[in-house]
Amino acid sequence: MKPSDEAVVASQHTLAALVRAVELRVRGQRVVVERLVVTLAAGGHALVEGVPGLAKTLTVRTLADAIGARFSRVQFTPDLLPADILGTQIFHPQRGEFTVREGPIFAEIVLADEVNRAPAKVQSALLEAMEERQVTLGDGTHPLPSPFFVLATQNPVEHEGTHPLPDAQLDRFLMRLRIDYPSRDDERTLLDGDDVRTTVVTPVCTPAEMLELQATVPRVHAEDSVKDYIVDLVRATREAAAKGRTKWIEQGASPRATLALLRAARAQALLRGRGFVTPDDVRALAVPVLGHRIVRTYEAEAEGLDADGIIAKLLATVPVP
Repeated sequence: MKPSDEAVVASQHTLAALVRAVELRVRGQRVVVERLVVTLAAGGHALVEGVPGLAKTLTVRTLADAIGARFSRVQFTPDLLPADILGTQIFHPQRGEFTVREGPIFAEIVLADEVNRAPAKVQSALLEAMEERQVTLGDGTHPLPSPFFVLATQNPVEHEGTHPLPDAQLDRFLMRLRIDYPSRDDERTLLDGDDVRTTVVTPVCTPAEMLELQATVPRVHAEDSVKDYIVDLVRATREAAAKGRTKWIEQGASPRATLALLRAARAQALLRGRGFVTPDDVRALAVPVLGHRIVRTYEAEAEGLDADGIIAKLLATVPVP
């Protein structure tokens, strides 16, 4: 059922307020901030790539402050163990029983810093938390808080001690975002103001209200022509790989990508104050939603063509309704 006009207006007000709240501390990153808010509204997770010093941690912490949510940060290192993020069971000899000591994953918003430095067993534990919204400790499973949002940062793979994330892990991220340097004017304004880290951010909603907003997203209307366009875009990545239409794609995006693109487009529509999805919503998010879900060929790597550039080329070939 399509959301009411009142629900659309309320959702747009909340999402816009979240963007403004984050921008009190983070300057010159409007596109990244909006897409993080869209990812949160869609109930997904985000992978952010960028050099150190671009306020990735500050952005996530501010987003948590703006919804009054618990925030935790985990620094991923090669010697990290699953128990370091999930928690562990503690045995009490006096009572003869185990109790659970929860790890930092038990927060509404979790920052996984330098996630591609972690070993495979930690990646596996994080994957369960992201996909199932629960963790396994001993013989039992424990639900994670709701809403639950993971933002992971990733170092360039050429840096020492890093390795590419497996495809199964990448596919769990709704979006991959690339954060770049601010413009000269934005960077100059940083020198005139006070330390933005001390700026007080008043919550604009509660975690419970965010859950209500997330429940509104699936009700945003999408015409059949828009759904067909999403399917054609995703299938174009597979056909390019299967039929040799291009020499750049070895493996196309999965049906999970199709669902993710529609979900993100619906959240984007709410941010723009609409109760319906347009092709422009789909086109705006195709690169961050699909770019990390395809596997490039060696030819593409040799030509220096990244996955985002390949998706941009495919956008020019699929007819827009």
